[in-house]
Amino acid sequence: MPYRAGLPSLHGTGQGVQWLLLLALSALLVLALEMLHLSAALLLGPMLAAILLAAADGAVRVPASGFIASQGVIGCMIAQSLTTPTLVAMLEAWPVLLVSVPAVVAVSVLLGWLLARWRVLPGSTAVWGSFPGAASVMVLMADAHGADARLVAFMQYLRVVMVAAAASGVAQLAAGPSGPVEEMSWLARAFPAVAWMPLLATLALALGGSLLALRLRVPAGPLLVPMILGMLLQDVGALRVELPPWLLAACYAMVGWNIGLRFTRPILLHAARALPRVFGAILALLLACGGFAAVLVAAAGVDPLTAYLATSPGGVDSVAIIAASNRVDMPFVMAVQTARFLAVLLIGPYVARFVADRAPGSHRKAARPQSGEDPGHR
Repeated sequence: MPYRAGLPSLHGTGQGVQWLLLLALSALLVLALEMLHLSAALLLGPMLAAILLAAADGAVRVPASGFIASQGVIGCMIAQSLTTPTLVAMLEAWPVLLVSVPAVVAVSVLLGWLLARWRVLPGSTAVWGSFPGAASVMVLMADAHGADARLVAFMQYLRVVMVAAAASGVAQLAAGPSGPVEEMSWLARAFPAVAWMPLLATLALALGGSLLALRLRVPAGPLLVPMILGMLLQDVGALRVELPPWLLAACYAMVGWNIGLRFTRPILLHAARALPRVFGAILALLLACGGFAAVLVAAAGVDPLTAYLATSPGGVDSVAIIAASNRVDMPFVMAVQTARFLAVLLIGPYVARFVADRAPGSHRKAARPQSGEDPGHR
């Protein structure tokens, strides 16, 4: 293998070889992360593999059609979780939502503004990276609204890892009904029996909704349009969303590869320099959310693990997986997480633009650095 600047380089290596290397690295990293019980392994493994390939001058790219279709499938997956029981639980828990949702969002926005003010990350990238929500969705939304998806992914998935580690610790400390229960590994349930007609209908919605969004030029539309249509069709009984794990794994890999392959050595060097302060910001957010959880325990009598997972900034997708492996009040956890996720979807673009415009030395037009540019120097 040739070397450039003392580092391995794939320059001149055939596309077929690079794809085989990417697939093999992705599989190995997913298996390793699954062994650590990391909820985001199916996306994080391919993304890390793609980052390694990009750092070695890999030249493969994910087809645009595959990336768009994957966003549509992920939109349907989110719609699948927005069920009527979750919406009912949201209505029943409205006093908690009225306080906890704005509080967590406000703290995350403040930390994003500070990171932009201190020039740790540029423009709205810092705000999107700080937003609590489904990590994959925040990355896609940030990309659609002009932020640097690579650095947003760096922040979002670092937080996913930290939240997963903290949740494991809280679960071990929680007494009584909040103790952990045995969970089947993803590999053991990757290929269940499939209801083919609902699956075909779900795929039609994912692809049709994505194409409609592109035609209407809706920001982040390939994700949002199938999500909204899927939620409506599901709740009126016109559709049963069917998404087997192997399909989700393929779509997560597409998204992870698309993000990771955009990384360059300058971006990786900047991420490494920013790591201590980004880590500190995420830790501050986790501590603030822990404080909000303590208030819920004291004021509303919620059990500690349920309160922690409900207020956790890990995102509705990763928290749902963590909650499913523990004895908690699942409807309450999903109600708080879903309400916050929807709030960020609605106000996120406006808040990110507002904060980025007012961060000293930061402007939203400069939010997305070019491939060879160091985001820390503007």
